[in-house]
Amino acid sequence: MLRLGSFALLGSVVPRDATVAAKLRAAGAIILGKANLSEWANFRGNVPSGFSGRGGQSSSAYVPLGDPSGSSSGSGIGTSIGLTAGALGSETDGSIVSPSSNNNLVGIKPTVGLTSRAGVVPISEHQDTVGPMCRSVADAATILSIIAGRDPLDNFTFAQPPVVPDYTKALDPNALKGVRLGVARQFAGNNENVLAAFNASLDVMRGLGATIVDPADFPDFAEIRASGNETIVLDTDFKVDVTNYIAGLLDVPTGVKNLADLIAFNTAHADEELVPPFWTDQSIFIKAENTTVDQAYFDALAADKDLGQTRGIDGTLKEFDLDALILPTSGAAGPAAIAGYPIVTVPLGFQPANVTLSAAQPTRAMGPNMPFGISFMGTAFSEFKLISFAFAYEQATHNRLKQLAFPEAIPKTQLQDIVGK
Repeated sequence: MLRLGSFALLGSVVPRDATVAAKLRAAGAIILGKANLSEWANFRGNVPSGFSGRGGQSSSAYVPLGDPSGSSSGSGIGTSIGLTAGALGSETDGSIVSPSSNNNLVGIKPTVGLTSRAGVVPISEHQDTVGPMCRSVADAATILSIIAGRDPLDNFTFAQPPVVPDYTKALDPNALKGVRLGVARQFAGNNENVLAAFNASLDVMRGLGATIVDPADFPDFAEIRASGNETIVLDTDFKVDVTNYIAGLLDVPTGVKNLADLIAFNTAHADEELVPPFWTDQSIFIKAENTTVDQAYFDALAADKDLGQTRGIDGTLKEFDLDALILPTSGAAGPAAIAGYPIVTVPLGFQPANVTLSAAQPTRAMGPNMPFGISFMGTAFSEFKLISFAFAYEQATHNRLKQLAFPEAIPKTQLQDIVGK
């Protein structure tokens, strides 16, 4: 689970558990606590991932002061070192798959509408989704099977198929035999070590029986990269959705009611929220406050659907007759975000020992042993298929086991030694 991280909602009382949390409890899960989210899901301003006013700055367990990515930073860090069997993250654009990649985890970003967002602090009703972050595909599939399904408190969930699959039945080590996977080269990035590991993974998948179409270029790649539509949608949605979320709380001791109040609260409590030298920005909040639900907003929504779905992921899958797209996780989030489509990321590799350790500002963007992932991306509600492909690759490689966290980050105490004492 994630906590918001802002003093602005400290002491607030929610009306009920988030639906996904309630489902986990009903299934017998023990919820250990809340992890340190990048404050406001990385949507306040240009602030390093892993920071919140209440939780401070968190960092990776694989590189001292390493960037954990975000916004589900604490979920990634805690799960990576075994503090929990799994965690939930939320994603609007990258916030499950990116910290999963940076923390050597499996992450499932579901189709928008497969899991309920009721009770989850929002950015955008059109892009937000909740999914598992775990150390194995099997664990992630188990959690997704529990939290998926329709919810009267979230109308978007009624777009999903009427029957939720048991995603653990997708765990087939032979699932790649006979499938066609397209390489989305345009989004693959330019890190030499990531590309070398990614290219080697293609041979692994060929050996497992997959046909690799390389490249499988998006016909609208340049338009996606140049588009500002997502910013319009997210800024506008946030102003409306966060106000609605706050209105649903039973008590807010700070008295904030809307985005303007949040901005004012941060300014008035700068010593806690806008902490120099790295955490002072709330420019996204300010820009979002100046939005209006107008024709430009609706045009941006329609354009995102066209770019991400019709001419993006769906168009590419159809053009090359593909079952799924594959690419390094560092480039996967954007097209799936605007489409509202699923991604499954699994560990791919680690930066080598001779990589230069970057300066800590306050976290390090690069360093030896920094993990990175590979993503399987598909059309709406194709999670079952993507999980099966990811599982087959994971079982053939076991990449996660090839590098440990640095010694100081590995817990030395077991829960049984401290709980109840």
